[in-house]
Amino acid sequence: MALTKYKLGELIELCDLRNTDEAYTLENVKGISIQKCFIETKADMDGVSLRPYILVKPDYFAYVPTTSRNGEKITIAHNVSSDTYIVSSSYIVFWVRRRDILLSVYLFMYFNRPEFDRYSRFHSWGSARETFDWDAMCDMEIELPSIKVQQKYVDIYNAVVANQKAYEKGLDDLKLVCDGYIEDLRHKMPCEKIGKFINKIDNRNFECISYPNKAVSIEKVFIDSHAVLDGVDISNYLIVRNNEFAYNTVTTKNGNKISIAINHEDTCLVSPIYTVFSVDTNKILSEYLLLWFKRSEFDRYARYNSWGSAREMFTFDDMCEVKIPIPNIDLQRSIAYIYTVYMQRREINEKLKAQIKDLCPILIKGSWEEA
Repeated sequence: MALTKYKLGELIELCDLRNTDEAYTLENVKGISIQKCFIETKADMDGVSLRPYILVKPDYFAYVPTTSRNGEKITIAHNVSSDTYIVSSSYIVFWVRRRDILLSVYLFMYFNRPEFDRYSRFHSWGSARETFDWDAMCDMEIELPSIKVQQKYVDIYNAVVANQKAYEKGLDDLKLVCDGYIEDLRHKMPCEKIGKFINKIDNRNFECISYPNKAVSIEKVFIDSHAVLDGVDISNYLIVRNNEFAYNTVTTKNGNKISIAINHEDTCLVSPIYTVFSVDTNKILSEYLLLWFKRSEFDRYARYNSWGSAREMFTFDDMCEVKIPIPNIDLQRSIAYIYTVYMQRREINEKLKAQIKDLCPILIKGSWEEA
């Protein structure tokens, strides 16, 4: 056996099937992430005609030719579902024409490597924005083992993906249980304002202790702050101790979400624009309260109740007006535990997906060596 070199353009074919009859609707519109998978579109689709959108049939590929300002990656995905998607006319859609020479999944494994990201960036061109266009894609040389060898490594890849998908399905079931408990509480218990159970804290770093400088993401976790503090007076920064909440009161330009989290680590600092508060854990468990803060309903509530001119804010007074059902501590603990397990397993699932991506270059290299 040996490797055979091809121009990729010899094996793939451009697809330009449009949604002219509008057979496909907003439910079928997809975008592509830099993780190389189809996602729900983030574009504002109000008033947008879907007629020029391009069809992405099962086993077809789609990619965004623009590579500048894209994290040094190319957004490309393979439709492995049984559904037809539609994507913006700015995308390029193609399929593997010579399936006797190249397997679609093997090609996706080839794309799903940092080497291909580097290649596509290096061969992108343009002035205002750089693109890896269709001609550049077709001009790429690819060395292929036999179909038999490709299939062997595709089978390994598919088996790993199937295991990850099975784990993910169990994850969805666990979240369904947790959401079911929450909805049941909302309908069976009266809601109370949380203001009488939380206390604002205004501990300033007057001694200028070099605690870690943190921020809170819209995923509602503490992260390292990107702010450069060289020459900055940190005496006005807020101290956040373990098991205390901090949130950014500014809600404008924040993806319609509010950045709030519990500090589960050592004492840290946050910007003075944040608000810090503690919880009376005899009445409300911090994890139970965070569970409510993580709901999309709370994000919408916080945005709706924000106010201001140049920037809108969700103040501590507004926070105190939030109403939630407050069952006994044991029930809170049970619900919070289910949610904690869900979050832990979700993190494991993300690691599994990262391992699959890391596996692709190993499998491609293995197939070359075998050939």
